[in-house]
Amino acid sequence: MNKKDLSFDGKLLNTPFGKKDVYGALSMPVYQSAAFEFDTAEAMEAAFKGLSADHTYSRITNPTVQYFESRVQLITNALSVTAVNSGMAAITNAIITMAQMGSNIVTSRFLFGNTYSFFATTLAAFGVEVRFCDLKNLYEVESHVDDNTCAVFLEIITNPQMEVVNLKAISEITKQKGVPLVADTTIVPFCAFNAKEWGINIEVVSSTKYISGGATSLGGLIIDYGNFDWLNSPKLHALAKEFGPAAFTAKLRKEIHRNLGAYMTPQVAYLQTLGLETLTIRYEKATTTCRQLAERLESLPKVERVNYTGLPNNTFSALSFEQFGDKPGAMFTFDLTSREACFSFMNRLCLVRRATNLFDNKTLAIHPASTIYATFTPEVRKEMNVSDKTIRISVGLEDVEDLFADFVQAIG
Repeated sequence: MNKKDLSFDGKLLNTPFGKKDVYGALSMPVYQSAAFEFDTAEAMEAAFKGLSADHTYSRITNPTVQYFESRVQLITNALSVTAVNSGMAAITNAIITMAQMGSNIVTSRFLFGNTYSFFATTLAAFGVEVRFCDLKNLYEVESHVDDNTCAVFLEIITNPQMEVVNLKAISEITKQKGVPLVADTTIVPFCAFNAKEWGINIEVVSSTKYISGGATSLGGLIIDYGNFDWLNSPKLHALAKEFGPAAFTAKLRKEIHRNLGAYMTPQVAYLQTLGLETLTIRYEKATTTCRQLAERLESLPKVERVNYTGLPNNTFSALSFEQFGDKPGAMFTFDLTSREACFSFMNRLCLVRRATNLFDNKTLAIHPASTIYATFTPEVRKEMNVSDKTIRISVGLEDVEDLFADFVQAIG
């Protein structure tokens, strides 16, 4: 059988090791070592020059991490995958690979809190402009892109606003303008969404979420699909003459991720490799329950609004179904009458955990305005559409009846 013809899970579960294990282990061993020995000085030189695939130091490459990367590369059909130690590390390493003083990034204000802060504050100190616009307005997107734009960045379903944009339309604009489209796809994992098919050039993922298999570890992924001409990039133009479509990966792997020191650790890679193996079945369960909960909550009189793009009456329902199918993630939000009502609900929960994070095996509830966005001014929260009346729910693997009963008693 040709392994290239296997299904998603078939490929995932049968990714070969880089080298045959001497003991025939079915799980990739954890190479918990900082450095690796060489037989000769010549072999050591070749490895450090990148002339061989031998490992030198685990801040740069590691066999266990490399195997995790190879699994993701196989199921995504990517040019390269780089594993780092958090989702924010994935975003920062990817953007720093492309951005330089004088360049700009076009994005939305509807972003996860730390992503917004990185763009609006951290990058600004290094002379990188961030141009916020309405990504639903294609004319506005097009008018914000110019010769100094190094990337258009978006979340495929925004957290916590739950906005969906037309990926094909935006990717057409970025293609015409010669600008890479970078997307955070954390909300919908690989088993349900193929980023490459929707014109995304660089995908960033917080593997802490679905992939880790129950919030076992922190991690992030940078996925290069090799489908962008980096000759159009002011920063990577020279590298593109040497490496072609792999210019981004060359810059990232040979300089940026080494210098920033954010490479994934082998123990985390081992845990997340195991998490990948159950990704499909966990996603199916969590998203089924998510949809059922969202539908039931709509019937409760004290709930003002339920926001889940999988609901038929949602503003983005048709576009969400086209891009993500009938199970667009295991996260939804709902609005109560006030901030006080939200706090009362949170305090009365018995089964659902009051905690941050997404896609743990346990269902989690958080009040975004007073936590993730607590340090933002009321004016900025308003611009970002983060309401005091909103609660975000990350649905886990519990029984839907148990979860709904907890919601009903907590709402009162």
